Amino acid sequence: MRVVPFLISGLVTAALVVALDRQLPAGGSKTPRLGYFLSPQQGFWQNAEPANADFDADLKLPGLKGKVDVYMDDRLVPHIYADNDVDAYYVQGYLHAKFRLWQMEFQTHVAGGRLSEIAGEERLPIDRFFRRLGMVYGAEQTMKKMDQQPEIKAGVQAYSDGVNAYIQSLKPEQLPLEYKLMDYKPEAWTPLKTYLFLMYMSYDLAGRGSSADLQMTNARNYFGYVDFDKLFPNMPDSLDPIVPKGTVYPKASVIVKEPERVDSAYFDNRITGSVPMPEAPDKDNGSNNWAVAGSKTKSGRPILCNDPHLGLNLPSLWYEVQISTPTHNTYGASFPGSPAVIIGFNDNIAWGVTNAGRDVLDFYDIKFRDSTMDEYWYNGAWVKAAHRKEIIKIKGKPDQVENMAITVFGPVMYDRAYNNVSTQGKYLAVRWTAHDGGRGVETFYDLDRAKNFDDYMNAINKWTCPGQNFVFASKSGDIAIKQQGAFVARWKRQGDFVMPGTDSSYAWQGFIPNEENPMMKNPPRGFVSSANQEVADASYPYYLGAANNFSLYRGIIINRLLTGMNGITPQDMQHLQMENYNVFAETARPALLKYIDETALNADEKKYVGMLKSWNLRGDVNEKGATVFKCIWDSLEHVVWDDEYKQSKLPMTWPDPSTLAESLLKDSAYSFADDITTPNKTETIKEDVMLAVKKAAANLHYLENNGILAWAKYKDTRINHLLKLPALSRLHLPIGGGTHMINATKENHGPSWRMIVQLTDDIEAYGVYPGGQSGNPGSLYYDSFVDSWANGRYYHLLFLKREDAAKHAQVKWHLSFSKA
Repeated sequence: MRVVPFLISGLVTAALVVALDRQLPAGGSKTPRLGYFLSPQQGFWQNAEPANADFDADLKLPGLKGKVDVYMDDRLVPHIYADNDVDAYYVQGYLHAKFRLWQMEFQTHVAGGRLSEIAGEERLPIDRFFRRLGMVYGAEQTMKKMDQQPEIKAGVQAYSDGVNAYIQSLKPEQLPLEYKLMDYKPEAWTPLKTYLFLMYMSYDLAGRGSSADLQMTNARNYFGYVDFDKLFPNMPDSLDPIVPKGTVYPKASVIVKEPERVDSAYFDNRITGSVPMPEAPDKDNGSNNWAVAGSKTKSGRPILCNDPHLGLNLPSLWYEVQISTPTHNTYGASFPGSPAVIIGFNDNIAWGVTNAGRDVLDFYDIKFRDSTMDEYWYNGAWVKAAHRKEIIKIKGKPDQVENMAITVFGPVMYDRAYNNVSTQGKYLAVRWTAHDGGRGVETFYDLDRAKNFDDYMNAINKWTCPGQNFVFASKSGDIAIKQQGAFVARWKRQGDFVMPGTDSSYAWQGFIPNEENPMMKNPPRGFVSSANQEVADASYPYYLGAANNFSLYRGIIINRLLTGMNGITPQDMQHLQMENYNVFAETARPALLKYIDETALNADEKKYVGMLKSWNLRGDVNEKGATVFKCIWDSLEHVVWDDEYKQSKLPMTWPDPSTLAESLLKDSAYSFADDITTPNKTETIKEDVMLAVKKAAANLHYLENNGILAWAKYKDTRINHLLKLPALSRLHLPIGGGTHMINATKENHGPSWRMIVQLTDDIEAYGVYPGGQSGNPGSLYYDSFVDSWANGRYYHLLFLKREDAAKHAQVKWHLSFSKA
């Protein structure tokens, strides 16, 4: 009888072994392989890093040419000292992998349309989108171009070799936690992965993303061009451009010609086009940057500042590093996944970037002979299309094959196999400057080594996509800013909508020469700045694109405050980067109050209007007026726009807040105030504002009763883990700021790296980002900067000479790298 219990026990054990070695269904997802994940020897327990972890190491690795010393400071920032550039990038790749491997690979899986491979079929829509957008295709073109530059090719290859040296050293128990959660293993890194990551940044910063033209087309179709032009003006009245008004520009050297019959074929043509995007960039992806001349600083030397505004994630997008070789000594923020410093400074200069917001991506409506997509009609003849096959591997499922036609414009993103009711079976090809191959790695390679203004110009003139505003300052006293990219010379409204693709009349007619891109050097006002506003006023001879691609109000307040500042110190600049004054509310509040009749309000509604009137226009942590203003303004936008937008079955771009604010100030008989769903009544803007106040008051009452009326509690800023796992995220951060404020911190988007550099003989620099140097949630260094970032505290950046690093009080560890 003893055999029966033994057999039962054996069967139960076998069943547990099988069950624990599989991913089990859990809600809409799956568990890790619990046996492996919970294993004391190899599971997640091994990712708990001791508080006194020792990072000292003596490493002998294949591929190195000489010796490299890395001194790690008390914030886990590596200071890399190498005898040659190739070894420096090798070690940078090794350290990126050591501290950020999962993040690097996950982000390139997203960019390359490979999420289904590791996360299953539910991620297929994202993969199909990125494959069809041509992300892999663009990365391949960039790699071909960069492989023609021996120094760049060698640097990117060395970086890949360093990443792989770390991957090959990994033991199963050392795998980052997320690999164990998702049950997969890292693969070899390649240069293509670096270019894929840079393609993703091109996508993330491509104006308002690849859906903009499609949604603008829907809006034009719905409203008609005349009303569309009112809702989406080319240039708002209150614009304070990057290059000041009154600047005289030379005549355009590229003369563009509007196609014949453009009114009927384009402005009034009902080309349908929009599909819901599985992954859309935040429309506020942008930044602030400025440089002040020595004439306005206490030290008499320039100060440069930059804070790029991107999604707030853990692990952070950025990784701090110093790289020192015989050719350069550079410090700043790097991208895990790419060599070099992206935003930073060296012994001679500092630089930073903001997004230009210019349109670099268009769609063309293609006419194919039949569903094979072998031939398309172009310039009066059937032209043979090329074809590209994208194979998407799906975890536990058969592969998905995407057959894409390639036209003279580029890949056909939308066709009969990839569409929905919105596209009505149309074939839409995408023309994107990122498909032409970029030189972004070369730009940053050269900036890291730049010594003066001429070197800066030589470096940034190689930049093509996406458009950026490069700010510059040097020890010699120069300051400058230039908007740089491969910008299409467009006729007015070209590319704002889907364009006919049956002939070359709507094709791009040329690019604006680099020397005609707007720039400013050493202006009399003593500063240069940008905050994603339009670069120039209407006197600039080229079309800049629809105004809703740009931000407006941060630029106004930055220029206003810098104009009034003198004797500036780095600490003054820290305060300026954390400035929470809302200049949009300064404009919009009078427009609201102009139409509010308090005698028609109840006690609650009067109370909130009173809060609005007495508000100091700041988005500080405890301000309740900021929440009241936002709720009333949001309510007004819905009252004004909802009747039109809810009638449309297709997604459409909403007008910018400036459109409504400026219209309210100018026009009490604003035509869009009328509710089209009440044909027997004509609503006025006053009625709309009063209704908005009443609707907002109900929401505000709820917020107040639940203790979340204060701005920071209402905004509820968080920093999500890339997998959106709350346990690995930082939630409910007490930070002010928001849209339209210099401190542009929203719910999960904001300043991703704050940097201030004073170019004195011994450079004085400060910085902070919302994360930590380690990507391991089990490390003290995973989110060690977050509280400082939220509270507006900065770290003094250690820019160390090699001979000083080993004995510096803040240096804690030494890693020695040499050839195996």
